[in-house]
Amino acid sequence: MDDLHKLPRFQDSLSFVYLEHGRIDQHEKAIAFHDKGGVTPIPVAATTVLMLGPGTRITHAAMRTIAENNALVEWVGEQAVRCYAAGMGGTRSSGALLHQAAMASDPQRRIEVVRRMYRLRFREDADPTLTIQQLRGVEGARVRTCYAQMSKVTRVPWSRRNYDRGSWDSADPVNQALSVANSCLYGLCHAAILSLGYSPAIGFIHTGKQLSFVYDVADFYKTEVTIPMAFYAAKLGTRDLGRSTRLLCRDAFRRLHLLKRVVPDVREALGNPGDGDDDFEVDHDPALPTELWEPPEGLDGGEQDLGHPLPEENESKPEG
Repeated sequence: MDDLHKLPRFQDSLSFVYLEHGRIDQHEKAIAFHDKGGVTPIPVAATTVLMLGPGTRITHAAMRTIAENNALVEWVGEQAVRCYAAGMGGTRSSGALLHQAAMASDPQRRIEVVRRMYRLRFREDADPTLTIQQLRGVEGARVRTCYAQMSKVTRVPWSRRNYDRGSWDSADPVNQALSVANSCLYGLCHAAILSLGYSPAIGFIHTGKQLSFVYDVADFYKTEVTIPMAFYAAKLGTRDLGRSTRLLCRDAFRRLHLLKRVVPDVREALGNPGDGDDDFEVDHDPALPTELWEPPEGLDGGEQDLGHPLPEENESKPEG
């Protein structure tokens, strides 16, 4: 039987669940959330991302159950607008990660990935004569147009994107809703990336952050999902804005079949690589190490390749 943890299922799950001010523990073969409203069972086997907000406590048994069901756990700030830490994915093969690192390390191959990413953002073929800087400018204009259009449709005033982590209340409702919506999208994309065995830190357009690749992938969908949902949430009013934004995003993720789109989109961006199962055999016991790496023939780090001779065993050593 194949190792089911090589490529855990993703696209048939729920998008995310956000919890705050309560306790999470094991409940039968799943988990449950305890708060002042009572006990709420969580179908963790069908959950992609579990966002734990302020005031949450979780037991060791619950975390083990979550890990066994390959759900991503994120410890987030209020309304899920900050991500403090996240768990790891359930895949055991490193083939996809090594492919990603090779693509990011080669400048020419990285440019090819960036062009495919812009094509996925535009949802049409980008002009091959445009430079990366010009594509970036086209994308920026597209996002600004989306902001203007949604402002006109919803009649919600819009000036510019403004998000100050240190002064959340200073942002207007639509900017607050954008931050909440993007956090939900980041969580979903983060889970997809981990489920495929890629690193969220090795980005191609974004770089230098632990979630750079998450930002790359999330940008495929912002003009289609999070920007419209944020404006509609702001139109509904500021009362419990975070919750209304999350609910709108949840429904949009389901309506647009986003979970079924993220995995093939990520693969397309990286050149449709295989899962690495043929080259990297994974033992059924995840605690056991795999085979050791061997350098290609002729590149073993010996005398001919290093450019300096190694001393013979009977060669006299210099004094001193």
